[in-house]
This record gives sequence, structure tokens and C-alpha cells, in this order.
Amino acid sequence: MPETEVREMLRISDLHAYYGESHILHGINLTVGEGEVVTLLGRNGAGRTTILKSIIGLVGRRSGSITVNGIETIKMATHKIAHLGLGYCPEERGIFSSLTVEENLLLPPVVKEGGMSLPEIYTMFPNLLERRGSMGTRLSGGEQQMLAMARILRTGAKLLLLDEITEGLAPIIVQTLGQLIGQLKEKGFTIILVEQNFHFAADLADRHYVIDHGTIAEMIPRNELDASREKLNRYLGV
Repeated sequence: MPETEVREMLRISDLHAYYGESHILHGINLTVGEGEVVTLLGRNGAGRTTILKSIIGLVGRRSGSITVNGIETIKMATHKIAHLGLGYCPEERGIFSSLTVEENLLLPPVVKEGGMSLPEIYTMFPNLLERRGSMGTRLSGGEQQMLAMARILRTGAKLLLLDEITEGLAPIIVQTLGQLIGQLKEKGFTIILVEQNFHFAADLADRHYVIDHGTIAEMIPRNELDASREKLNRYLGV
């Protein structure tokens, strides 16, 4: 294998997903290579979050194929999918308000070897070190988002599914989160980022998938972004 060839970490083929009788995803096909940052762009309701939930097994009715490192997961239970090295950071963050920062960090089980230690996490997230004894309710929105991201790094997950991590946050915090994602990419993490803030995602991602009405409308590599601005504006309404 040539050194420049990227190993495939995730492949989705002809994915359909349903909530009750509602048909949300209509034949999604995408691939993500090891160490890539890939964004799912689109308007609210386009199906981006459903793709993440389908990957981790949180959608009841799915058909098609989802392979993680070559292992088929479409019929696998969520906890078994997580043990393949996946970490999901939902839009609602899921911080336990009655626990301290450090208790929140220690709560999720380790799913795979090679997770980051607490000292490593605190080095990457110095705000959390300062607040490690604070209760979840005392954290700002930005600190809660950092905690939600940091929590999955200890588990050993190497494929991170991050849903709208910049939503409602101040620009300075958004900038910090962008720097953190850059550091995680340098450490070899693979990241799928659902993002409404295209300007945040543009400089981070290797490729952008534009999701529209439960289908992939476009796949735009980083080097074609400038030539695709008008097309993106049409899909994203910006």
C-alpha cells in the first residue's frame, strides 16, 4: 500500500433511516478515511444528525450498510458499536449537573485501549483543569461543550461524531474549539462534524458532504471550496 493512501475507517452504503413511519435518510453513501475531518453541512432537518445517530446505532430502523474498520455494524447494538472505538458528542451535550467536572470525565466506560489520561485531557483543556471540582451546573456553555468533547477522549474512541459543537457559543469559544479539533486531527483522530457554521468548518475539514432532504447533494473537497461557494450558498441559505 502506498504511504499516501488513506486507510478507510468508515463506509456508509445505501443507508436508509426512519423515525416511526417518517423516512429520513434516502440512500446515503459516504466514506471517511483514518485521520480525516469530514463535515456534514446542510439546513436544519436535512438529516445530518440522523446520519451520526445511525452510525452509532441510535436510530431504530435502518437499512443498508455501515462498516467501521471493515466491520459491518448495521445490525449491531449501540454499546458494541462504541467498543469499535466510536465516541458521540450530542448537540445537547449530556453533562451530569450533579457531578463535578472530574466525575463527569471519569463516568463513561473505557471502550478501547489507548484513551487519553486525565493529565493529557487537562493539558489539552486547561479550563477544565481549573474547574475540575466545579459542578456541571456551574459551567458556562463553552466549558460544558469542552467537557462533552473531553469526556469521550478518555474512552479510547478514535472516530469522533461531533454534533453542532459551536451552537450558541461566543466567537472566542468557537475559535478555541477549532484549535482543539486541529490538535485532535494532529493526534490521529478521525472526526465527523455536523456543523451549521460553515465558516468554522471550512478551514478544518478535508471534505464537506452537503446533505439535502436526506440525501447527499454534493461532496466538496477542501481544494474546491472557493469554486463551490455559490453552490454552497444555495444549499445552506447563507
